Amino acid sequence: MIKVNLTHRIWLAFISIIVLVGLSIIIIYPISIKGTLTEETYRLIEHEQIRSAYPLLDLLNPRNEHDFTDREAGRVGHFFIYDTLGRPAEGAPPPKEVLQEMAQNAYRQEVNRGRYEIQYGGATVFYVIAKAQIDDYPAFHISYMWDTYRDQMVNRLWERLVYILLLTSGLSLLPAIWLKHYLRQPLIVLGNHLEQIANRDWKEPLKWKGDEDFQRLSDQFERMRQNLNLYDRAQKTFIQHASHELKTPIMVIKSYAHSVKDGILPKGNMEQTMDVIIEEANRMERRVIDMLYYTKLDSLKEESPKHEKIVFGQIAFQIEERFRVQREDVKILVKGPETQLWGDREQLEVLLENLVENALRYAKDTIWMSAHSTEDHVIITVENNGESIPSHDLPQLFNPFYKGNKGKFGLGLAIVKRITELHGGFPKVENSEVGVMFSIFFPNNPKSKMRKK
Repeated sequence: MIKVNLTHRIWLAFISIIVLVGLSIIIIYPISIKGTLTEETYRLIEHEQIRSAYPLLDLLNPRNEHDFTDREAGRVGHFFIYDTLGRPAEGAPPPKEVLQEMAQNAYRQEVNRGRYEIQYGGATVFYVIAKAQIDDYPAFHISYMWDTYRDQMVNRLWERLVYILLLTSGLSLLPAIWLKHYLRQPLIVLGNHLEQIANRDWKEPLKWKGDEDFQRLSDQFERMRQNLNLYDRAQKTFIQHASHELKTPIMVIKSYAHSVKDGILPKGNMEQTMDVIIEEANRMERRVIDMLYYTKLDSLKEESPKHEKIVFGQIAFQIEERFRVQREDVKILVKGPETQLWGDREQLEVLLENLVENALRYAKDTIWMSAHSTEDHVIITVENNGESIPSHDLPQLFNPFYKGNKGKFGLGLAIVKRITELHGGFPKVENSEVGVMFSIFFPNNPKSKMRKK
């Protein structure tokens, strides 16, 4: 298959249109124009025939400029034959063999006026036969015209049409040239930026001003560039934070291990020294588990979670029992345990665990877990009576590795956001009257997608 570029396609499209129009004219024109001019020839013959039969019409209805022009366009001959044998033709009759055929058609004609044609001398004669009365004798008024007039008109029109076709063909190439340059410039610009992105260079913005369609395309491209830039920065941030978070426990474990090997016990005895090593290993394990779970959720974006009907209290009371021993001075209250929702049980447990664990770090003495259902969605909230969050920090809390003043790793709330989005909902955080409240909006219909308000 032959590959052609955009420029060649434009040229081929315009040339194809010109060829199709030309072929249509060459095929259709001779048939349509000859038929039209033949009809006009008969009309002219009949018109002149009536004028010849009734000369007083010129006095009652004088010829206007148009009639005069039509009359002079071709010469019409007239003669009469009688419906009685033995009487000769009057006027300017044609040659004998032509006259015989005309007479036969006249005698067989039943209507008052008929149209005929005959070939003679390599040309066509158009004639009209009209019944008449001459001195009370039945007769036929025959008017004729050679096809020279029609053929001349066809040739003249054809010549002019060819000139017009050539002129319009040449002029039509001008829009093709303009269209080629019009499309080529933005495509070159877009291609250059795509080449830059292929080389992982997406710092230069793209903004095309002009045609609305190209401007919309450039806006979409710019959004893609910005998303790639954000993804690139997030990836670098992820690696930096992960390296930092894993580096500290690894250094502690290595230093303690070397100390033990050298016979030095940093904590005074072997048991306490091993406890530090185990604690740092557990800390590192938790970080790795969080990162693996976060990347696992990222890989599930194209898949729908397993949806089953879940009673909120079944999950909430388990989490309340699990976390109550971590801070005995904090009460965890559950409201709306009978609320039902659709979702993946395992992911919803992780979501609530992260929200409650986050609330435990800031709550003074109370955490509220609640759920209620509306017509459109199910709302789960986790509220604590700790200090309010600065307004400039609120939009950043769900970003990966963004930690508050008591944060640990910065992935807990990012996991909450990802699980919520996998369920078609969205999270929200705000300062409440008593402290800070996290709200999770899930759609009532598990197949629907909600828009963030």
